[in-house]
Amino acid sequence: MQVNQGEEVLRTVQEEVGRLGLGGAVITLIGAVSEAEISVMAKGDEGVDYLRRYSQPMELSGTGEVVEGQVHLHVTLGGEDVTVAGHLHRAVVGGFFVRACLTSVDA
Repeated sequence: MQVNQGEEVLRTVQEEVGRLGLGGAVITLIGAVSEAEISVMAKGDEGVDYLRRYSQPMELSGTGEVVEGQVHLHVTLGGEDVTVAGHLHRAVVGGFFVRACLTSVDA
C-alpha cells in the first residue's frame, strides 16, 4: 500500500489494516516524510517515554506489527544533520510517499 502526500502514515496504515480485516501482520515501511512525532525511552527509567517532534524532510524506514488489529510501528528517520529512531506516534508525508508492506500472520 502507499501513503501519499499530505496523508498521516500511522492513521492510513491503521485504516488499511481495518479494511483488510487483519488481526495479525508484519509491517515494513520505506519512504520520506515532512514531519514526525516519535517517542524514546528515558535512560534511567524505561517506563518513561519522551515524545520528540521533527519538522523537516526526512527519509523513513521502519518495521512493525499488527496485534489484535492494532498497528505498532518503530521507525528510523534521517534528515539534514539528524538521525533518530523510536516508536512512531505520527508522521505526515510531504513531497514524496511512504510504502507499507503488510504481511498477514496468525496472531
